[in-house]
Amino acid sequence: MATSSFSRGCFVFKPSERKKQKKSLDLESYFSHGCEGAESSEMRFKICLDLWNQIKTETEALQDELHRNILDSLLEFTRKCSSTRQHSDWASQMRASEIPTAALVLGVNVPDHDMTFQSLSELLRDSVTPHVASLQAKECGALKQLMKRVLERVMGTVVDDDEEEEEEIQQTGSRPHQNVHCSLQALCDWYISKTKARPRGNSSPGKKRSAAATDQHRQPPVVIIFKDLEAFNPRVLQDFILICSRYVQRLPLMFIFGIATAPSTIRHMLPNSVSSLLCIELFQSLSCTQHLTTVIDKLILTSNFPFKLNGRVMQVLVSVFLYHDFSVRNFIKGLQLALLEHFHSQPLSSLCCRKKAAQLHARQLGPDDLERIRRLPSFSRFVKEEEEERDILMTDDAQLKDVCQKLLKDLHKYHKNYYPILRCLHTLTSSLPRYPLGKQIRELHLICLEKNVWESEDYQSAMKLLRMLAKDELISLLQKCAEVLQPVKSKQMKNARVQLEELLAKFKQLDAAAEVAPGEEDNLTSPVTDLQKKTDLFQLQKTLLEMNESRRSKRRSPFELLRNEAVEFIDSLVKNHLSPPESKPLYEVCYYSSSATVRRHLNATPRTSIQAALGRPYNYIQNDGLKAEDGTVSNAAPDICIAYKLHLECGRLINLYDWLEAYSTVVSAAEDGDPDSDGFGKVDEVKHARFIRAVSELEFLGFIKATKKKTDHVARLTWGGC
Repeated sequence: MATSSFSRGCFVFKPSERKKQKKSLDLESYFSHGCEGAESSEMRFKICLDLWNQIKTETEALQDELHRNILDSLLEFTRKCSSTRQHSDWASQMRASEIPTAALVLGVNVPDHDMTFQSLSELLRDSVTPHVASLQAKECGALKQLMKRVLERVMGTVVDDDEEEEEEIQQTGSRPHQNVHCSLQALCDWYISKTKARPRGNSSPGKKRSAAATDQHRQPPVVIIFKDLEAFNPRVLQDFILICSRYVQRLPLMFIFGIATAPSTIRHMLPNSVSSLLCIELFQSLSCTQHLTTVIDKLILTSNFPFKLNGRVMQVLVSVFLYHDFSVRNFIKGLQLALLEHFHSQPLSSLCCRKKAAQLHARQLGPDDLERIRRLPSFSRFVKEEEEERDILMTDDAQLKDVCQKLLKDLHKYHKNYYPILRCLHTLTSSLPRYPLGKQIRELHLICLEKNVWESEDYQSAMKLLRMLAKDELISLLQKCAEVLQPVKSKQMKNARVQLEELLAKFKQLDAAAEVAPGEEDNLTSPVTDLQKKTDLFQLQKTLLEMNESRRSKRRSPFELLRNEAVEFIDSLVKNHLSPPESKPLYEVCYYSSSATVRRHLNATPRTSIQAALGRPYNYIQNDGLKAEDGTVSNAAPDICIAYKLHLECGRLINLYDWLEAYSTVVSAAEDGDPDSDGFGKVDEVKHARFIRAVSELEFLGFIKATKKKTDHVARLTWGGC
């Protein structure tokens, strides 16, 4: 749009009525976009959102429960340190000259620390003091920055550096009124004016004792939290502690050190002269592996949560936790990612809900969903086994809906029986030597997801070890199994608990020692008596054979018979209820199995992505002019793509001049130059500058580096590219 006026002026152009503002898509629209089985996308989105919120609610409650003890201890520590300053005895005065410091050892799961410190800050503000400052090392590189962050977060005002203040005075000619000078003296003045504290010498000891509780609330401590102590500059931290020690009599300071490795970090970072100014008390949080075990127990090993992970996906999430970050928070994010992918990619995931809701949705399935059920591998195996109803199930939709309801009911019943028996088996085998079925219950769960656990050699060795347990150990383990089965309301589990209690009653009736007949005892011990006499090799061999035969013919004691009966009972429960979920029809409805998708999202491979972008720029830019055959790149591609493709054709060392000549030839072809002309492929200043920029970008990305062997060459660093 243009005007014909030559004079300067302001022209107003009304927007066209055809152009409308784009409406922002809501979550459901994003979920439905590209979703297979769009007719059920709304229902699947609602179920997915409910399960997502359930994960969030249970993990938050679990987080509060697990960290309740450590947070309560820290709150008690801050209250105790605050009250100590009010006492007048000599020991309290000596402790008051030191800065109270809580060394909180949280472990190496650094991504989870933010949630812990956030909960701690909220509890401190609600119940102890409103003056709390949380600091991270990345924002406190120098002492002035550290001091500025403390003042800003405690006082809630803007704090100026000396240099910034001088510049503002030079520019404006006046001193700012609202900003605060960056020093602890300013914090002391602000704290005194805020609390209106009186000097201690003006009141008698009797009045001090009577007003101790009032002063404690009137003079709340100033808590400074160092979230990642190891990342702080030791020199900056030492100077800050030395400065704070000068004001500890006027300002009730308190430190909380967040430690990821070990308490010895404090000794390594702070010399004796500085650490002696701190009154340090150690607090140890729950280990991240115990936290993960609790999360898996609440969210995965339960029949109340209908969404499940198959063995491969579960193994990916556990491997990321164990070998990358030890972060329970990231494990939960991986679980939520699998949940979202399952409901987005599986049209039949509308049946992944509680039993009554799943049966209701099964009655409402459309023709397309019924055809998807017929194509499921697990349902195909089920149909092959049901020869009489095969034709009916493949043609009659009404009969198929009835069968689906029955299969969904059986699947929920399977989950209800699977997890109690899994816990019983883990209870029996987790204390065995060398842990044949794993020390953690998640290891046993992974074995059961992949194959029939009773067919493995580890299971057979575990059963042999159980048949060798002493009476007290076996009774204790069976009692724990009965406690596991106690809250389960399944009919089969109730029957199993009754049989288990009957076995325990039989064990209690046995005498502590088995009664052996005197004649049999003599017969059994006679070969051993013969071994004590001097004998030849033939006689020794004969005696050993007699001992072996006597052991075989030995009659088992009542305890051994009852112990074998108990182990066989446990073995029957395992074979009946711990079959892999893939053997159950319609397991695809509840189980997410795309481990490659989860691995691709969680285990980022930036080098592969960069190589794909440089080798196939069309997939990212979506410009038709960049389309090219496989293995080639368009001459209209960005400079870095052309330089990258040319460097793939070189060896270990790349001649920069040859590389520049090849680049110039490709770029000249893109400019529609005449190949027969004299100037075609010549290097001018613009092409030279573009080439230098492309090479610099490749060096920054790590594909090449300068080499001292030849000054006009660069070394290639990557191989096996696109």
